[in-house]
Amino acid sequence: MISVSEALAMVLDLSRPLPTEIVPLAQAAGRVMAVPARARRDQPPFDASAMDGYAVQGDVIGRTLRLTGESRAGQGFDGIVGVGEAVRISTGAPVPAGADRVVIQENTMRDGDRITVTLPSSGFNIRKRGQDFAAGQTFASRRLKPADLGLLAAMDVGQVEVFRRPVVAILSTGDELALPGTPMRDDQIPSSNAFMLKALVEEAGGRGRILPIAKDDIDSLRATFALAEGADLIVTIGGASVGDHDLVGTVAQELGMALSFHKIAMRPGKPLMAGRLGDMPMLGLPGNPVSSYVCAHLFLLPMLRAMTGQKGEPLSLQARLAASVPANGPRTHYMRAFVGPDGITPFAEQDSALLMRLTEANALLIRPDGDPARDAGDIVHYLPI
Repeated sequence: MISVSEALAMVLDLSRPLPTEIVPLAQAAGRVMAVPARARRDQPPFDASAMDGYAVQGDVIGRTLRLTGESRAGQGFDGIVGVGEAVRISTGAPVPAGADRVVIQENTMRDGDRITVTLPSSGFNIRKRGQDFAAGQTFASRRLKPADLGLLAAMDVGQVEVFRRPVVAILSTGDELALPGTPMRDDQIPSSNAFMLKALVEEAGGRGRILPIAKDDIDSLRATFALAEGADLIVTIGGASVGDHDLVGTVAQELGMALSFHKIAMRPGKPLMAGRLGDMPMLGLPGNPVSSYVCAHLFLLPMLRAMTGQKGEPLSLQARLAASVPANGPRTHYMRAFVGPDGITPFAEQDSALLMRLTEANALLIRPDGDPARDAGDIVHYLPI
């Protein structure tokens, strides 16, 4: 068995960046930029009023001023504000030439075309040109969040170059599986892993493609593998252990898979397998739901990140243990846990078939191999899930 870090290095080596494409900004949510974007104009593009009020020149507290015009958003005032004059101005409107401050409306009294400034304003109430960003300023490549799209639009960027979405073919195996909601025998169970893996893939920006369930025989597996054609990555679920009916590795190697590794020193997830099937990376996950989910966080999601030009390695965080834990054995243990105000608490039940506990967890407590017993209050590492 190899270590988790060795396995991760190998699956990342299998994961080559995908080609890029140019998409309109309206279709870029969740996509990963391949090259930085560059602002095409200043923001704001002119000195802009931060308040509704009056654009004036100099200190005018207690003075009465003559109104000479109005500056609105989208329709500025073309004249010049002189001494003793004021221009009505709206929030976001261009500050006219000659004005150096905006008196807020609440600090004035108006009588026809005259205003009297009754109270001082706090500050000048002007957003300077380029205060947010300047033309030519770059926005680094990243996975685009909603706020990023707003920023790019303000930069006058109408389209972006992004990595293509990875297409992941998800192949469940086992005579015991049936699709949820369909008739099944008493000795069958609903196929659940494919649905949570598809959701994980799509949450990470990929496209999940659930293939038909393959039976535990070589012909069925071969036929289902063929349906993965055109995908960027194939993920198998189950059939990767050492039982008489665990045939995924056998069939994959008959089809030409170059095996990178099989079995790693971790729990849950020991039977993990990875390799390359032609030009397509393959990741063989265990069949137990929790094992499958944990391995997806540790290996599948990093592969997707690497395929879209991002840093692949999972980022661990730190927290204080809220309860003591015993010494760990010879395999790295990823324990379902909950991080709250009091720290991180691993669940007492860690059976890899318990999905209910998985839905209650928001973290995987990382117990390195051979880690000694830890007391409440000790600092530990975890992965958010």
